Parts: sequence; C-alpha cells; structure tokens
Amino acid sequence: MPFDVSLVVAPFRMQPGLRRIARGHPQLTPSLPGGRHLRAKTAVLAAFAAKALVSTPRFDAEPVFATLAEEAAQQTPVAFSFDAIGECRAPLLGWALVDNEPLGEGDPGLGQVLRGLAPEQRTSALASLAFAEDFAVIDGDDTTIPWLAVCLPSRWAPEEKIGLPFAAVHAPVADGDLLRAAGAGLATLVTGEQRWERFVWTFSADPRLAQHPSRGLARWPAQADAAGLAAAAWLRSERQTFLPIAGSRQAVFTIHVESEPLVDAVADADAATRLHAALASMSPAVLAYRDLAGARDRLLEWLAWRAVGGT
Repeated sequence: MPFDVSLVVAPFRMQPGLRRIARGHPQLTPSLPGGRHLRAKTAVLAAFAAKALVSTPRFDAEPVFATLAEEAAQQTPVAFSFDAIGECRAPLLGWALVDNEPLGEGDPGLGQVLRGLAPEQRTSALASLAFAEDFAVIDGDDTTIPWLAVCLPSRWAPEEKIGLPFAAVHAPVADGDLLRAAGAGLATLVTGEQRWERFVWTFSADPRLAQHPSRGLARWPAQADAAGLAAAAWLRSERQTFLPIAGSRQAVFTIHVESEPLVDAVADADAATRLHAALASMSPAVLAYRDLAGARDRLLEWLAWRAVGGT
C-alpha cells in the first residue's frame, strides 16, 4: 500500500509519534504467492537466515506465533495458524510445518528454503514468510528485544540488536535523545492492552525492500541533476504497530516496509510541499544518518518544482 504523504509533518523530528489503532483495524498483511515482499524475504532466508532470525538463549517464541495466529484469525485466517502442539500452517502459501518438517504443495522454492533451515528456525521463517511484515518482540519490563524475525531492515543489522535494551538499540539514531529517553515509558505503553502504530519515512537511492547494511546499498548518483536524481530516488516508508502478547508484559512489534518511486509517490503539489518542508528542516546529523546530505539540495530543488506544478 502506498505511503500516505499527508502523514509527513514539518519540522522533522526524531520522536515516537504514536497514535492509537482503532479496534479491529488490521495490523497484519498476508503474503501473496509471487508478491514483492514474499520474494524479498525468500531470498534473504535462503542466504542470510542467521542474520534475520535471531533470539536470545532460551527465549520461548511460541506465544509470539500464537499471537500472530490469533490476530490473523480475526482478519485473514488463511494466512497463518499455530496450534498448541506447535503445528503451524500458511495456507495461502501452500506450506505447513508438522513436527518441524515442511509439508506442502506450494511454491517448491519456499519448501527448499524451509528445509534448508535449522529445525528451530523453521517456525519463525514460516511466520515471517506468511506476512509482509517483519517482527520483533519488545519486553515491557526491561525494554530489551529478545526475538527478531527481520528480513527487510532499513539500513540496520538485526543480529546486532538482539538482547539490547531500547536505548542501546536506538543509540545510533541521530537527534534521537527524545526517542531514547522515552524508552522505558514507551515499552510500558506499547506492551499494554491498547494497540498503537507509528509511521516513518525517508528518501532512498536503493529500491530494495531488504536493506541490510552489509549488502552493498546503492548510492546517490553524484553527477545527476535534480530531475535525474529524483528519477533514481525512492520514498521508503514503514508502518510500525504493536500486538500485545496475552499474559505477558511483551508485545510483537510489526514493521511493514514499502518502497515506491519518488516520482510516483509525489502525486500532487501538497505531497511535494510536505516533503520539501520536512526535508528542509532536517538537521545535518539526521541528513548524515539517513545518507541524505549529498542528495538534499537536489531533492529540495525537484520537490520545489513539483510543488508549483512541475510534471
């Protein structure tokens, strides 16, 4: 789903920006056979599963899978199920795990990926493949992240965040003092009964959904003019939500990544004006953190042109 540019505000600030989710509003998006998110996740799990599926020692992920299955049952029951004996199914994908063995008649490539994983990774993998979202668990007591199934990170390494408290996870974030200081309160808030969501966005030179920093991310074209740079740019966004895990002080953190060509995302003058104002207000530290320093002026030039009706 394209990012709603009306959510962009200026001045730009690194802050929690949480808003309540109305009861019954979907928080999970089923993967469809052949879909972009499924293709990207399959490629990551085939080659880099150890960097995408990580947990602290002895963490019990069964409540995570049960929470995802319960949520799916309310909206998309054919996406994912998980029962008390540990059997899980992804009917839309045509694959299941029975006694940790992959069974199904769906895309053979998915079966090959599941069989290639260690048995203890397979349920996390199937849950990840069943949805467009990536997942993490946040603990409300100590703010740590004990479990991650993140195939599509945005320029960060999941394997480096496991077990860390909220403040340490966000230590590299530029101008993130407000965000880090709110860690304990945020962890308490999002692991309660109320559902929450937030949206983040950036400009990217790389169209890929999976942007692990070790995999050679694309750079901004140095010689391109404003129009050429815009033609090579992408608007990357994330919808992040929190699913409370019943009977615990934990929540599943969901991350739905989208990436759309900038020239398509900026559909009207209002969108261009909003993005221009937000980008113009970013601090040098934020621009450096987001790898936008070298592209900022050309992006601003193009957005200003679009804001006055340029096509």
